[in-house]
Amino acid sequence: MDFRLTRDQRDVRAGVRALLAGRYGREALRSDVERAAGAGVEPGAGAAPGAGVDRSLWRELGEAGFFSLRLPESEGGAGLGLPEAVLVFEEAGRVLLPGPLVATHLAAGVVPGAASGAAVVTAFDLDGPLVAHLGGADAVLGMPEVPAGVPVRSADPLTPLWRARGVLPAGYRDTGALLTAALQAGSALRTVELAVRYAGEREQFGQPIGGFQAVKHLCSGMLVRAEVARTAVYAAAVTGDSAEIAAAKMLADGAAVRGARDCLQVYGGMGFTWEADVHLHLKRAWVRAEQWRTAAGAEELLAEALLTEASASASASAG
Repeated sequence: MDFRLTRDQRDVRAGVRALLAGRYGREALRSDVERAAGAGVEPGAGAAPGAGVDRSLWRELGEAGFFSLRLPESEGGAGLGLPEAVLVFEEAGRVLLPGPLVATHLAAGVVPGAASGAAVVTAFDLDGPLVAHLGGADAVLGMPEVPAGVPVRSADPLTPLWRARGVLPAGYRDTGALLTAALQAGSALRTVELAVRYAGEREQFGQPIGGFQAVKHLCSGMLVRAEVARTAVYAAAVTGDSAEIAAAKMLADGAAVRGARDCLQVYGGMGFTWEADVHLHLKRAWVRAEQWRTAAGAEELLAEALLTEASASASASAG
């Protein structure tokens, strides 16, 4: 079987990358961070309770087909599948695009206005007690109305969290976990780029720090983890298997979190400053690791799948 991207898939990825480069580059990211700080958050303290989604950007994403990608053409969508969706979400993860992207994508065709980006939809991705972007959401996936909630501090300045009660409807967990894994993989790949670039620019003892063995090992380890995670995400998008999706989420979470930490090591003290972008990748990775499926949940699902497979194999041998 040929797992290389098709020409159409490469075009989808290139189109989304070009769109985000023009609409959500570094200046837009930094502007959003400053806006969150202006809403009452000291640098490094976490997300402002009232930090909202950029509605104009949300509508542009809707017009570009970000949310309606998997809807049938008869319903105004592109009629594509999960393999194309993970390519799109990987690009969003690279630029740290904020907002409840996964929930709104899942709500397309279910919640009016979600497909076009006219509505911002969030979800109780772990059945509570925390839900992201509740304060600025028009709807909650699977709920008749938006419940009241209490804002709490978030590690990520662009992911406000609220404490509230709610349940995720059955059937969304796997797809949500896979798309979140794609976001994590994109972030992991981006931190590799940031680390390699900085290692080539920063000099010490008369040479770029990228020439030192310790830095080379950090960067090579980041690349291996990121590529393994991306491969797992792509494979799970093709099979749609729950266990493979759980494994992909676990690998992508690890690649994003550890990759951002290693990138910080390459940057040294510079990486911890508010002016750098590296710490934003780490904070977003922390939050995403607790969304849709945690490492503990993935381990339980994988253990159950392995036990079922072993039991089936034993029964077949006995027969």
